[in-house]
Amino acid sequence: MFPRMNTKITFKDLKEAVNLTVIVAALGYFVDMFDITLFGVVRKASLQAIGITEAADLLKYGVQLYNYQMIGMMIGGIIWGVLADKKGRTKVIFASIALYSAGNIANAFVTNIEMYALCRLITGIGLAGELGAAITLVAESLPIRLRGLGTTIVATMGLMGSVAAALFGSMLTWHLAYVVGGVGGILLLFMRYKLSDSAQFTNVVKDKNIERGNIWMLFTKERLPRYIFCILAGIPIYFMTGILFTFSPEILQGLGYTNQLSAAEALLYGTIGLTIGDLLSGLLSQKLQSRKKSIAFSLVMAMILTVCFIFYPHTDNSTILALCFLLGICAGYWAVLITTAAEQFGTNLRGTVASTVPNFVRGSAVVATTLFLFLKTSMGLTSVLAVSTVGFIWFALALFSLTKLKETFTQDLNFVEK
Repeated sequence: MFPRMNTKITFKDLKEAVNLTVIVAALGYFVDMFDITLFGVVRKASLQAIGITEAADLLKYGVQLYNYQMIGMMIGGIIWGVLADKKGRTKVIFASIALYSAGNIANAFVTNIEMYALCRLITGIGLAGELGAAITLVAESLPIRLRGLGTTIVATMGLMGSVAAALFGSMLTWHLAYVVGGVGGILLLFMRYKLSDSAQFTNVVKDKNIERGNIWMLFTKERLPRYIFCILAGIPIYFMTGILFTFSPEILQGLGYTNQLSAAEALLYGTIGLTIGDLLSGLLSQKLQSRKKSIAFSLVMAMILTVCFIFYPHTDNSTILALCFLLGICAGYWAVLITTAAEQFGTNLRGTVASTVPNFVRGSAVVATTLFLFLKTSMGLTSVLAVSTVGFIWFALALFSLTKLKETFTQDLNFVEK
């Protein structure tokens, strides 16, 4: 058993935790999540503007573009993760910000679906790097007692970017919304000279006998299951955000709901919930001195609310939006999950893991949406059966995987993978 620590958070703790590293990482993740969420908000308007107007085509091409973005993030997760361990966490943070900022600005000027797909792929590659490198840098820079608090601040600030995208994305034209997201990232590049890598990483770099960023080191009998379980523990997050929120109008229509409800509304309420949930799950983890217990609580509550979302007889938008808000709170174990993944592995592989795990979790939305469409169209299942089948599989895999991960709340991160 790990020795218990003092869980009371004082003003002095907050002051120590909110340092320059945490602030820059949090702002980078704010812009990151703004850009990720923005596509879901402007999806219909932007597709209609380039000539796609039929409801069936809006769903089909919307899923395709979303999948291009997520495939880009899976590819980028590997690239940036390896570079974070080989070249440094700070270099990856700002290089990825530069790429996704350029991709979003270019996205404002697309005129056909092919250009749109290319921009989402490039932007996805860029979006893959910031979070993992930021969480790794913050986790290595702060003392053990403040590590969870620092990563929670980063993730909570980032999810406020999702709220901003859901709010302002519906107020601005889709062209201007993409430009705003890109310019926001470019402004952060002016802070690139103020950050430095952690002492842990610097010491590893000095030892030429330690191999860094070798992704093949994950493919051992001992490491690979641990790595896969980290990914599977998080896939319900993007089942909720990638299916239940993003495609809520189509799902609700298939459930027989006739009132108008936009994806922007569902994403707004859902991401507000995510922001609150990320803060609450981080604080719960601090209070319980356990990452696993905090994640387990979120998963069980999310599963109950998902059943309510799918099977409860909806009569008005307020009920649905309330469920989106509550689902968002339960899906807000993002920071605790990524911190857990980073803590599972040594310094010479930590950047690779912390960058690839969240992006493969995000990329699981590709599998979820594809499976949903396959069950609905090819297998002829109703929307209720299709979405509930995917949800059951995803939650079952997550809960099983969580039982296989070790508790890392008091894990000393100053170690390497041999």
